[in-house]
Amino acid sequence: MTSVDILVVGGGMAGFSLAAQLAGHASVLLIEQEAQPAYHASGRSVAFWEESYGGPGVQPLTSASGPLLAVPDPAFADGPLMTPRGAFHVGQARDAGLAEAMLTDFAASGVTLARVERAQILADLPGLREGWTIGLAEPSMCDIDVAGLLGAYRRMARRGGVEVRLSTGLVAARREGAAWLAETSDGAAISCGMIVNAAGAWADDVARRCGLDGLGITPYRRTVVQLRCPQAPASFPLIAGLDGSFYFKAEGAGRIWLSPHDETPDVPHDVAPEELDVAIAIDRFQQVVDWEIEAVEHKWAGLRSFAPDRLPVYGADPRAPGFFWFAGQGGFGIQTAPAAALIGGALALGAAMPTAVAGIDASLYAPGRLVKA
Repeated sequence: MTSVDILVVGGGMAGFSLAAQLAGHASVLLIEQEAQPAYHASGRSVAFWEESYGGPGVQPLTSASGPLLAVPDPAFADGPLMTPRGAFHVGQARDAGLAEAMLTDFAASGVTLARVERAQILADLPGLREGWTIGLAEPSMCDIDVAGLLGAYRRMARRGGVEVRLSTGLVAARREGAAWLAETSDGAAISCGMIVNAAGAWADDVARRCGLDGLGITPYRRTVVQLRCPQAPASFPLIAGLDGSFYFKAEGAGRIWLSPHDETPDVPHDVAPEELDVAIAIDRFQQVVDWEIEAVEHKWAGLRSFAPDRLPVYGADPRAPGFFWFAGQGGFGIQTAPAAALIGGALALGAAMPTAVAGIDASLYAPGRLVKA
């Protein structure tokens, strides 16, 4: 039997970032059911940092993560992990109220959102169709080097002594006295003081395997398409619909990453894009710009997992000693990873919050809010 202080279930960005924070303070074993890390949601991200994305409840986590990504500790990464791009939130006349609501939502947040005229958008987005006259600029938006960020957390975890077992899933676990006894798919038995549930779309399933009801964390399918559009500029701001029905960005000369921002409830599995969602994405894109589409070069889908209130879940489960949630990161798990890991590490270790996240009310993300009476 293997004995460790903490067993982390899940080898995506969530699991590795938290394991890295715990390393050096406790003995940590991380298990991942797939043969490679970050196979599901973390490896299928469109990879941007946008302070308004996820709403006001998520924004403090994103904003706190920004400096940690832009100027990381040299011991963590060799250089910046994000690159400035900027964003336009665009709409038609009927979306004027949505623009005003967005300005109101973030008025006291410190996030820079500014009204822009159609001509300003058109200067960066030639081919913008008539009728798109409403715009908000969010100049702070950046692209994230997701592979670089995950690699940095994996190195940090390895240096701290974290053991990683791939192709290893959690079969079941039960609490016996002061420890959890866990069984894994490779037949190994593990004794640990704490189980960290960082299993993304599988988070509720992992809880049930540990004898707990889930928290209602639901996986939703998100579709992304890579288009070849020769008329598209090599670089322009992220373009997002004010109504939440699309976003797209340049991915090199003549190539576009596009999503219909779909959220279709699904079950945890290796999800693939549906042809209808691809068609919807392309139709929405063609309503915004008049660029010719030469080819659909690539398409993929990932699962974004949300709690019922759409806020992440960090902290100890009040129903079972030593069961810790680090899940429900929706589509913002990458851009909030640095702040989330600092908060999760402090909560799991019973330590003071690091300075970078000391101003964030972590109680907003406590799992107890979702436990049914």
